[in-house]
Order: sequence, then C-alpha cells, then structure tokens
Amino acid sequence: MNPMLNIAIRAARKAGNVIAKSYERRDDIEITSKNVNDYVTNVDKAAEATIIEIIRKSYPEHTIITEETGVSEGKEQDIQWVIDPLDGTTNFINGFPHFSVSIAIRVKGRTEVGVVYDPIKNELFTAVRGEGAKLNEIRLRVDSKRELQGSVLATGFPFKKPNLMSTQFAIMNALIEDCSDFRRTGSAALDLSYVAAGRVDGYFEMGLKPWDCAAGDLIAREAGALVCDFNASHHYLKEGHMVAGAPRVVKSILSSIQSCLGEEFKK
Repeated sequence: MNPMLNIAIRAARKAGNVIAKSYERRDDIEITSKNVNDYVTNVDKAAEATIIEIIRKSYPEHTIITEETGVSEGKEQDIQWVIDPLDGTTNFINGFPHFSVSIAIRVKGRTEVGVVYDPIKNELFTAVRGEGAKLNEIRLRVDSKRELQGSVLATGFPFKKPNLMSTQFAIMNALIEDCSDFRRTGSAALDLSYVAAGRVDGYFEMGLKPWDCAAGDLIAREAGALVCDFNASHHYLKEGHMVAGAPRVVKSILSSIQSCLGEEFKK
C-alpha cells in the first residue's frame, strides 16, 4: 500500500471515531458561528487535531492545509495534506447522519492520494493517482450513462455565497428538463465519491474550497469520471465550481447550464 495512503486512512478512521462518538453524545456538541450559515463545532476541531497529530508523527515536514486551522507550512512545501475534518457540519449538528472526513495529498500541485470516510456507514472511499478508486477495497467504476435523460444529479447549494443562489436555481431549472431528480445531501466529498460508486449519475456545485473536493475529485476521476469546472477546464480547485460524472453526462450538463452563467464564470 502507498505509505501516505496508509497514514491518510489511519487518520481518517481515527477522526471518524471521534466524530461518531460525539454524534452519539449530542449534548456535548459546542457550536460556533464562523459566518452566516457557516458553523464549526468542538468536534470539527477535535477531529482536525487528531488528523494533524497522526500526520505529524510520520511526516513532520509536510505542509498541512485544513478548513479550520488554515495553512501550517512545513519544510516540505511541495507536499500538501488538504483536510476537511468534518465535511457536512450542518448535517452533523442537526443529527442528519451524512457527513465525512476528507483527506487529499497533493504533490507539486497534483493530487496523488484521496481518502473520504463516512464514519456512520463505515464506508471508506480511497484513490491513488493511476491506480484506480475503491470503496472498502472493492474497485469502483463510474456508471457509464450516455445521456442526461433520466439521470439523478447531486448538487450542493452555495449557502456561503447567497448571491449565487439565483444561478443555482436557474441551473437546476435548466437541468430538470432532462434529468429525473436531484440529490442535495450536504457533503461535497461524499457527492463526488457517490459519483465514483455509481450512486448518482453526476454532480455540480459552486462555492467550493479545495478541502471540500480535492479528495473526492481524485476518487471520482480514478473511477472514470470526467471532472471539470463550468468552462470545461481544470481550474475547479481554484475557481470553486465543479461538474463531475460520466463524460457524456458532463458534456450535457455543461451544454444545459451555459445560458444560466453570469460573467463571473466566463473567464
């Protein structure tokens, strides 16, 4: 096994245990508002500390980028661990059992390892660049759907950027003419992993940060999905908007949504 993958899995599982135990003791959850519709809990912070501790023991010189702490630069800046300790905090706060730990390892600007762990379902999604994607050691392959007609698409609302909500609904209105349904479950990392597993046919979202999607991006791509931004380019980690799915589904999504996009997307 790739040694960094092994450490990422260990960190994700241990952080998942912290989250799962806290989920069962809901009275102990402490919630702080970071911004409008953006929350952090003591559990996010505890899970993050657990992950960082495990990484630092094996790779003390690597750079770590996390949602809650930010950038912790190491001597080895070409290797970055990009972490969301609890992707789906709002679900966690409300007792909705759908959230994950997301860990990506990027080397010289390219994602080499991705791990997404759902501690409630005990589902571990993993990928290593060039070696495929797995769910609990079972090889994943994206559903080879050839058209948007009848498809089920996952999405996330840009709740941290309310100015994009009108675009979100315009996109959904355009897509519903062909797709059969939408799923909005609150964890981008799991949405991308579900594309890889064929549980949904495609995915799109705006307002993303690298820690939301870097691990899921690799898992989806290694399962055969096409992942791009709204301009059919590969700047989604920087631009924050993303489409993923079987190649023909992605092509249809991009074609359908172009008329909905404002100037901020046309670069």
